[in-house]
Amino acid sequence: MRHKLGQRKLHRTTSHRLAMLNNMVTSLLEHEAIRTTLPKAKEARKLAERIITLGKRGGLANVRLASRTVKDKNVLQKVFSEYKDRYSTRKGGYTRIIKLGFRKGDAAEVALLELVDRPAKPAAAAAEGAEGEAKQAEETKAE
Repeated sequence: MRHKLGQRKLHRTTSHRLAMLNNMVTSLLEHEAIRTTLPKAKEARKLAERIITLGKRGGLANVRLASRTVKDKNVLQKVFSEYKDRYSTRKGGYTRIIKLGFRKGDAAEVALLELVDRPAKPAAAAAEGAEGEAKQAEETKAE
C-alpha cells in the first residue's frame, strides 16, 4: 500500500525528475497544452495548479516561489498577468487531462494535459474562416 507517499518517482533520479517536471510545467504554461504519458501528466498537473494559484495571489514573494519552477521570465510574466485575469473567478481545477490512447512504440498510455478555458486554436479559427469565405463565395455565385 502507498500510505503517505508523496509522489511518483517515474523511474528517475530526484534531480532528473524535478528538472523534467519543471520543464513540463513551463511548456504547459507557455503552449497551454502538452502531450505526454499519463503518470507524467498527473504529476505535472499538481505543479501547474500550484503555479497558477501563486499567480492569482500575486506579490513579490509568490513571484519568487513560482520562479523556482518556471525559469522562463516571459512565461512567468504570462502567469502573473494573463492567467491571473483568466482564472480570477475559478477556485481550482485549472488543468484537464484527456486520455489519448496508447503510444505505438512501447504501449505507454498517452494523455493531453491542457489548461481549461483556453482560447480557440488559431488553426481551427483559420479553417472556420476559410469555410465562411467559401460559403460567401457560393452565395454570391448563386445571386
